[in-house]
Amino acid sequence: MVMAGASVVATASERKVMTLKECMEYAVSNSTEMRIQQADIRDAQVERRSAILEAFTPSVSAGTYAYYNFGRSVDPETNTYRAVTSFQNGYQASGSIALFNGFQAVNNVKIAKTAEAMGLSRYSESRDAICLATMEAYYNVVYYSQMAKAMEEEVAAAKKAVQLARKQEQLGQKGYADVVQIEADLAAKEYRLVNTRNMYNDALLTLKDIMFWPLEEELEIDFSMADGQVMEQGEKLVMDGYLDTPSDIAQRAALSLPSVAIAKGEMLNAKRALNTSKWQLLPSLNLSGGWSTSYFTYPRENGYIATPFKEQFSNNMGEYIQLSMSIPIYGRLYRQATVAKRKNAYLRASARYDAKMREVESEVARALQDKEGAYAAFIQASRQVQVQNQAHKYNTRKFEQGMISPIEWQTSSGNWLAARAEQLNALLKYYLKRSVVEYYSGVPYLEQ
Repeated sequence: MVMAGASVVATASERKVMTLKECMEYAVSNSTEMRIQQADIRDAQVERRSAILEAFTPSVSAGTYAYYNFGRSVDPETNTYRAVTSFQNGYQASGSIALFNGFQAVNNVKIAKTAEAMGLSRYSESRDAICLATMEAYYNVVYYSQMAKAMEEEVAAAKKAVQLARKQEQLGQKGYADVVQIEADLAAKEYRLVNTRNMYNDALLTLKDIMFWPLEEELEIDFSMADGQVMEQGEKLVMDGYLDTPSDIAQRAALSLPSVAIAKGEMLNAKRALNTSKWQLLPSLNLSGGWSTSYFTYPRENGYIATPFKEQFSNNMGEYIQLSMSIPIYGRLYRQATVAKRKNAYLRASARYDAKMREVESEVARALQDKEGAYAAFIQASRQVQVQNQAHKYNTRKFEQGMISPIEWQTSSGNWLAARAEQLNALLKYYLKRSVVEYYSGVPYLEQ
C-alpha cells in the first residue's frame, strides 16, 4: 500500500521523464484526500482500542478531598453537632465493570474492527480513484501531444504545398485561385495546430492538478506508448484476460473491490447494531467495588488533641463490593423505537449491498464490452490508417503533378489526419479499458 507522505519535488538536475505508474504513485503520495483517509484510519484504530478496553477492562477512579468547616458540623466520633472549626481530609478509590449489558461491549468491538477494515477499504478506494483519474489525464496529455506532432507535420506539408503552388503559378501551371485555396488550407491547419496545442496545455494542467504537481514546475511524461512502432503493431495487441467470462471477473471483483467491502461492512455493522438494540431489552448486570478512608481534626479548639493521621487512616478505612441489576420496565418505548430504527437501517444497508453487487456485475460486463470494442476499433483504425496513408501519398504525387485540385488534396490530407487521430484515440482507450478490466479482476492500478 502506498501511504501518503510529504510532497517531494524533483530539482531540475533530478527531473526525469515520468511513466504512467510513476505519475500515479506521485499523485497518491501527494494527495490531500489520502492524508484525510489516513487520519480516518487512525481514528478507527483508536475507536477499536477503546471498544476492546471497554469490553474487557473495568473503569477505575480515585479521588481525595480536604476542606475546612467554619460552622456547625457533625463530629465523626460522637455523631453530635459541634460549632467549632473543623478540618476533614478523605481518600477514595472505586472501580466497576459490566458483567452483562446485552453483549453491547462485544458487538462494539466487532463494529470497531469492521469500521477499521472499512477505513482501509476507503483508503484503497480513494487511492484507486486517484489512479484512474491520473490515468485518464495522462492519456489525454499523450493524445493531444501526438496530435500536435501530427498537426505540425501537416502544417509543414502544407507550407511546402504553398511554396510549390506559387512556383507553379509563376510557371503558369496553376491559377491564382488555386494558390489562394492552398494558402487558406495552410491557415486552417495552423489554426488547428494552435488549438491542439492549447488543448495539450490544458490537459497537462489537469494532470498536474490531479497529481498535486507544482504548477510552475515542468512535467515531462513518457510518450512511448503511442510511438510509431506501437501504432504499427495494432493487430499484435494481446487481449489479456480476453477468455475470462463476466461472471468470473465479477466474482473476483466482489472479493477485491473496496466499494464492495465497504458496502458489506456497513451491512454487517447495521446487523450488529440491531442485535445490540434487541439485547438492550434484557436486564443489565454490573459489578463495582470501592475503598475509602478519612481524617479529621479541630485545629482551633484549645486543648483538643486529634488522633494521629496514621491511626485515623487505618481506623476509618472501609471497603465495599456491589452487584447491581437494572431491569428495563418502561422507558416511553425508547428501546422499542431504537430496535425499529436499527432494523430499518439494516434493511437499507442490505439493499445497498445488493445494489452494489448488481452494479459490480453491470460494470464488469460493460468494462469487458468496452475493452473488446476498443480493441476492435483500434484494429480497424490501424487498417484505415494504412489505407489512408497510401491514398494520401498517391494523391500528394498527383497534386504535385497538377492532376488533382487543391480541394481534393486537402480532403485526402484531412482523411489521413482523421484516421491517425482515430487510431491513437482507439489505442489509448483500449489501454484504459484494459486497465479497468484488470482492476475488476483483482489487480490494483498501481500493480498493473
